[in-house]
Amino acid sequence: MFLDPYIGGSADAPRISASQGSAFAKDVAGDYNPIHDVDNPRFCVPGDLLFALVLSRFGISNRMQLGFTGMVGADVPLRLDATDARLRVIDGTGKTCLSVERNGDSTADPALVEALVRRYVAFSGHNFPHFLVPLMQRHDVMINTQRPLVIYECMSFALSRLDLAPDAIELRDSTLEVAGRRGDAYLHFDLSASGTHIGQGSKKLVLSGLRPLDQAALDDLVARYDGWAESHRQGQSKSRG
Repeated sequence: MFLDPYIGGSADAPRISASQGSAFAKDVAGDYNPIHDVDNPRFCVPGDLLFALVLSRFGISNRMQLGFTGMVGADVPLRLDATDARLRVIDGTGKTCLSVERNGDSTADPALVEALVRRYVAFSGHNFPHFLVPLMQRHDVMINTQRPLVIYECMSFALSRLDLAPDAIELRDSTLEVAGRRGDAYLHFDLSASGTHIGQGSKKLVLSGLRPLDQAALDDLVARYDGWAESHRQGQSKSRG
């Protein structure tokens, strides 16, 4: 299973270490947010890794709606609870971290699950700067560039076919609803397989601490982010050398 390097513990009580979560964020999702750094005291497991864990365990349904209700720290014991229509990831305190509603037909085909996970998390990991920066510029606002906070709140998708593995996920459109210092960003995307449209989905992000756009400050944040990515790539190159 392609997720084995990123999930530890047992089948009944999976755990994700900081090194596993960080490796998934950077090497699979292409997400260099410092909150997923191994040495970050505020480290949290990538939400997309929890999404991948659920799909690898329970498969894919035609329609799925995911809601993230809490962050998961390193080495937290998890429990996966399932009914016909609802799935939950629960932490060691009994708190639900991820809730999933599902309906329609389903498949547990490992190749299709892996394809969807890899395509989606690569798309999702590019939220910043690829999608959010143009969206903020369009609305003349930006997040706090010194303490950026973007929360992954929910995601949903609907697949018309479960016999084709998606090979592309592309942004269809994006919107930002600004209310004072808060912004709700929606990223709408299409899924396709060999050029055939097989579904669509939407992801919601909450942007906190909004303020008027300062292009120089935003450019500096993007440059720092690019620096984190380059530093990781150089570290990977040295380790292989």
